[in-house]
Amino acid sequence: MRDAQRPDLSTTFTVLLAGGRGSRLHELTSRECKPALPFAGPRRIVDFTLANAARSGLTRMIVATQYRPETLAHHLESRWASRFAEGSLRLREGTAVTGSPQGYGGTAAAVAANLAELQSEGVRELVVLAADHVYEMDYADMVAAHRASGASATVAVDTVPADRASEFGVVRTSEGGRIESFLEKPAVVPADPAVPGRAQVSMGIYVFDLDWLASVLRIIPGTTQDFGHDILPLAVALGEAHAYRVPGDNFYWRDVGTLDAYRLAQLEFQTGEAPCALPPRIAASEHEMKAATGELIQFAFRMQTGGIALHSPRLGGDLPGRWTMLDESVLLPGARVAPGVRLTRTIVAPGTSVPAGLVIGEDPDEDARWFRRTEEGTVLVTTPMLARRAADRGRLVAPFADSRMGRSA
Repeated sequence: MRDAQRPDLSTTFTVLLAGGRGSRLHELTSRECKPALPFAGPRRIVDFTLANAARSGLTRMIVATQYRPETLAHHLESRWASRFAEGSLRLREGTAVTGSPQGYGGTAAAVAANLAELQSEGVRELVVLAADHVYEMDYADMVAAHRASGASATVAVDTVPADRASEFGVVRTSEGGRIESFLEKPAVVPADPAVPGRAQVSMGIYVFDLDWLASVLRIIPGTTQDFGHDILPLAVALGEAHAYRVPGDNFYWRDVGTLDAYRLAQLEFQTGEAPCALPPRIAASEHEMKAATGELIQFAFRMQTGGIALHSPRLGGDLPGRWTMLDESVLLPGARVAPGVRLTRTIVAPGTSVPAGLVIGEDPDEDARWFRRTEEGTVLVTTPMLARRAADRGRLVAPFADSRMGRSA
């Protein structure tokens, strides 16, 4: 959108929903909330949404945090606060805002709990964003489309294969873009003649007229209001919901909420030109620098072809068994691999060191015994998993070692 056509966003405010655990990412989110997970090198998942907001001119934002907010809060304050006007990037932690140990009871409840603050700012439209998706988007275009439609609620939609649509809120639209039905994560996805073999799904990005949303929140009882279960079905029933499709045929949007999706999306940024704009690069942490230095000491060079990366060790590089191979695998910041390691469809968690000669991803039963393996074949490896494996193998080896030394087991 050209600057002359950009909407006036002075009465538009943003709420960024960043409180999710991301339980389907298992051990990766045992200590971090999902938005704070690393993605595309030293960046974090949340950086994509924040970069979109900054480029779009959304300069006032409440970030609703909840599960394990410490790393996320530090990251936002140290890396992003300076990119917004002073005091305009506001962190609102669920238990502190609500006074309840449960915090925000639902996605819409996070807005309801901060509603008085929003209304005091003279807000006309509220943009609600999810902090845990990877994509590039101009939200100003969506605000302009929302105003032009006359709807009270606008939902950003994309299409996904029909067999994956049950992971999302599924919408059906009229030719004019009005949403005619909305099903939150249905077990059976109805066929959509508009997109054969695919389904239109909510991206978790909304624009609301704040007065309308406030009136709806007042009539929904309790403190567990949710956009997918409560607000959007009501907006559809009232004829107040409109769909917005991002212009262009090659729009890239990924929900990285499972280990498989997280690994595959990471690979899309590793094996060629980035599929969408990358947020500004930030400096690596001391932990990450130590891991990178360790790799420089151990390996002479690295070569990449497609999804396969080969590392040649500085010592013994003429021996094939000393080379390290990463096949469709991801090393998260601070992770290290020793010479002779072979990884296939594996995620190595931050700070994890994989010992020399270990092979992961080639034996499903062995992988499932020691690590977390998905049905689709992604293997997650963490330091505690490796320690448990080493301890168990040590117990098996010890009796044999004792017998060779003339001692009884």
